[in-house]
Amino acid sequence: MKRIYFHLFTFSILLSLFSCSKNNVPYTQSGNWVTESQLNGPARSEAVSFVIGNFAYVGTGWDGLNTRYTDFWKYDPSNNIWSQVSSMPPNTARSSAVGFATTTKGYCGTGYDGFNYLNDFYEFDPVLNAWTQKSNFAGSPRYEAVAFGLGSLGYVGTGFDGSNALKDFYQYDPSTDTWSDIGFSGNKRYGAVAFTYNNQAYVVTGVNSGTVQSDFWVFNPASDSLKWTELRHITNYSSDSYDDGYTNIVRWNASAFVIGDKGYISTGENGVYYTYTWEYDFASDLWTPKTPFEGPATSGGVGFNVAGLGYIATGRSSAGQAGASDYLRQFQPNVTENPNDN
Repeated sequence: MKRIYFHLFTFSILLSLFSCSKNNVPYTQSGNWVTESQLNGPARSEAVSFVIGNFAYVGTGWDGLNTRYTDFWKYDPSNNIWSQVSSMPPNTARSSAVGFATTTKGYCGTGYDGFNYLNDFYEFDPVLNAWTQKSNFAGSPRYEAVAFGLGSLGYVGTGFDGSNALKDFYQYDPSTDTWSDIGFSGNKRYGAVAFTYNNQAYVVTGVNSGTVQSDFWVFNPASDSLKWTELRHITNYSSDSYDDGYTNIVRWNASAFVIGDKGYISTGENGVYYTYTWEYDFASDLWTPKTPFEGPATSGGVGFNVAGLGYIATGRSSAGQAGASDYLRQFQPNVTENPNDN
């Protein structure tokens, strides 16, 4: 009997040690951030970006003090170089605007010029390297809205008009230079992000009167009935266990992009500036933490995906000009973290 008790006692100790060891092993996040060629233009935050073909375009924004910009820059990922393209027309400098692209053209509009909220709207032709003013955005003047392009159409919505957070949404048809109201089923917000996958658009994060928003929506332009469908919240919202670890997805002024069949959110702020990075699985509607952004905690950057790669550019790490960024970092979701390439 003593031998049996001894074996049971030994097994209990080993089981306890194994359990403690298992609980103390930290969750291993994956992914690597690589610093690429810096923007040739001035450092800034609250810029816009859009992608046409195999090139990304970044422009407008704010130096953190008194200067807002009209300049635009083209990034070539195959050669890791920036080149300047035509600036927006004179007297159109702005920050916290929106940018999106259709198949062949880029667009920029709304925002804040330091005095006024804006609803003017411009088209960029990369072949002619020229900007053309188009019909004003149909909603009220605003900043911190979101935008996305799907096929030949563009979409702009939410934002802040100087007094209130908004939840309206409009479709832009370049062929007729007209806007139409498509509504939005989610909460009011500004400083949200949008990203596209499989001809659908996803809108998430943002803030309203100091309250970060956790609802998450997908827009399907092909649907005849329900254009907007709600997905799972991005907080510990349900009684199930899948979202128990959703502790820091909510934020505003973040950056987002898509790589393959996954979406990514990184940087932004929620009381403090963030480096937290999360991966979204379109198939399962679930989020997984990834290696945090390997630059300084950042807000107001731009995210884009081009040539199958995901990037975050510009942003700010502190108030004032000293905190403005001209950095570009690429995220490699399936590569082991390497702190020596930043």
